[in-house]
Amino acid sequence: MVEAILGATSGADVLDVGMGTGVSAEAFDRAGCRVLGVEPDERMAQCAKERGFEVEVSKFEDWDPLGRTFDAVIAGQSWHWVDPVAGAAKAALALRPGGALAVFWNVFLPPPDLAAAFAEAYRREVPDVPFTGGTMLGLAAYSQFFTKAADGIRRAGSFDQPEERRFDWRRSYSKDEWLDLVPTFGGHNLFRPDQLEKLLQGIGSEIDAVGGRFVMEFATVVVLAASSRP
Repeated sequence: MVEAILGATSGADVLDVGMGTGVSAEAFDRAGCRVLGVEPDERMAQCAKERGFEVEVSKFEDWDPLGRTFDAVIAGQSWHWVDPVAGAAKAALALRPGGALAVFWNVFLPPPDLAAAFAEAYRREVPDVPFTGGTMLGLAAYSQFFTKAADGIRRAGSFDQPEERRFDWRRSYSKDEWLDLVPTFGGHNLFRPDQLEKLLQGIGSEIDAVGGRFVMEFATVVVLAASSRP
């Protein structure tokens, strides 16, 4: 994915919108890019700084590039928090000629039996919270993000026709690895400690039932648009 995005640009200066703790930025850093982050949450920005990244704390719509320009503007798992038109317009201002905007999401594609088992754990252990269907929403649910991003890019102008690219990959998880990840999912910070503990126990039991380890399929979907500004 990183190679495809950089192949659509003319250089290696990258602006990371919604950098968070720097997870996406690390992949571009390893590819030899110079990455500047914009992150509205001071605590997450501090984590990224501790990993060695330069970060400016601001909502992207309010951020001032101060005349600086970049070869790529990226947003990993964050563009749905940005106004799609205002964000694309701001990205256009920050891009050099030959630059590109690339916004992307990672989508869980679990085996159907495992998705059903995890959803059952949510229904059984925390029936009074709004995740009774689990968190494995799939491509159908995420498609609204892709469509909204592409529409915002078109409405903002200054870009060629956006295109959608998909990159499939997989990762094996042990029970402990997955249980470490679950509390980081969106909304799970709102659970009471006792609710989260019950949920993790329930999910852990489902993983034990399949041998204590499983393979999760993923699709990373990128909405990519080249700048049309001269």
